[in-house]
Amino acid sequence: MSGRDGLIVFKDASYEHDATKPILKEANFVVRRGAKLTLMGQNGAGKSTLFSIITGKLQLDEGAINIQPRTSIAISRQIIPRDEMDLTVREFFERCFREKVYDIDPKIDEVLEVVNLVPTEKVKDQFKDRIVGSFSGGQQARLLLASALIQNPDVLLLDEPTNNLDRAGIEHLTDFLKEYRKTVIVISHDADFLNSFTEGVLYLNTQNRQVEQYNGNYHSVLREISARVEKEKRQNAQMAKQIQADKDKINYFAQKGGKMRLIAKKMRADIEEAEESKVDVRKEDKTIRPFTIEPHKDIPLEVLKLTEVKVIKDHEPKQAECDIVLKRGEHLQIVGPNGIGKTTLLESLAGGHATGEEIADGVKIGYYRQDFSNLDFGKTVFETLMASMKRKLEEEMRSIAAGFLLYGDVMRSKVGDLSEGQKGLVAFAKLKMEEPGLLILDEPTNHINFRHIPVIAEALNEYKGAMILVSHVPEFVEQIRIDEVLDLSKLKPVKKKK
Repeated sequence: MSGRDGLIVFKDASYEHDATKPILKEANFVVRRGAKLTLMGQNGAGKSTLFSIITGKLQLDEGAINIQPRTSIAISRQIIPRDEMDLTVREFFERCFREKVYDIDPKIDEVLEVVNLVPTEKVKDQFKDRIVGSFSGGQQARLLLASALIQNPDVLLLDEPTNNLDRAGIEHLTDFLKEYRKTVIVISHDADFLNSFTEGVLYLNTQNRQVEQYNGNYHSVLREISARVEKEKRQNAQMAKQIQADKDKINYFAQKGGKMRLIAKKMRADIEEAEESKVDVRKEDKTIRPFTIEPHKDIPLEVLKLTEVKVIKDHEPKQAECDIVLKRGEHLQIVGPNGIGKTTLLESLAGGHATGEEIADGVKIGYYRQDFSNLDFGKTVFETLMASMKRKLEEEMRSIAAGFLLYGDVMRSKVGDLSEGQKGLVAFAKLKMEEPGLLILDEPTNHINFRHIPVIAEALNEYKGAMILVSHVPEFVEQIRIDEVLDLSKLKPVKKKK
């Protein structure tokens, strides 16, 4: 495909996050008008960085990116900036446009329908005057997605758009993207979602820092990449066998002396060349090692009692009755629509005891927050994990970390500089080291590479402590033993005492 056919053209593009982290190295690729593409690559490969280059937020070190004149680009951001939290819904959407849009309300209504964030008739008139910061994390994620869609851009960049969307929300978004006649590039670990509307893949190869292009749906491209990796492994195995045979000959010839020694010398040079020719098997296809989270000893039989919880109904907090006794070894799933208070309940449990919540004394809590705000972004991965070790043994810590693909430069990186997927792996490594008796997990598959998810599901399924799980991914939950389900939408208000 020539550059003339492309809406976005990268030519000999190079970019380094810093001197030790090259993202692109003389990369060349083209995005044609109307393409619907998946951007793939391992956690930390630089997928979000590539989006920032396309939007102009980051500049290439060398080479060029050519975008057709008058091309509008919108990106679904991951978090709402603090300075936008105090805006009303209407003001939040007005900021999406450079020029004032008159009568923006119908556009807002339409885009909220797409992301399945439709207010009830009772509050519909007041909804656009509601403050953005008053929404739950899942609802804020929908607002962020809607803020990109409302712009109707020529190029739509979606970074993990299905995070925090329930099944109905994903279906709404999928239908919208199928009908969208413009260019879409999406980062996602939801294979079924991607397969439903994408027609090609941009593959960010961390070995050579190139962007490879594949045609076909997501599943077919995965098969093609897997076949290529297997071929690379076979080539390496054959080459390694030949190299070892030649080394054995060299040792034999070297001992003979005379002309034989000269032959051995020449063979050494040939071996060095052969070893340099070995193909680096791409790291993208590595999966985290199977792991267990061992709970601490002396966990009491009854770990948690819930007699009442706070829920959000009609946008107002209310206390509701419940009767939950979570015992050692039991797994509880909390369900309910976005905005009802699932994350608020988990935060309350992790932070102490609110009214109606009672956690047994001596139970250590391990908390996986979906926004990773309980990790210290200013500390390195090494410092974070060493602090989590009961016995401060560096060798043991590094061994556990390596199982979560945390090694080399990553260990020296600050947590705040990691990709969201890498932060998730740090969080799981930390939980393994902490040995909690009560495990609280809020959307633990968000940002995680799909290859790792079955391994994580198996670890949670086997967990012997008490566990509370919130997840919007049915396929993930199906792999985990769930003993009880608490549906916040079905709870009745606390009866007022007479």
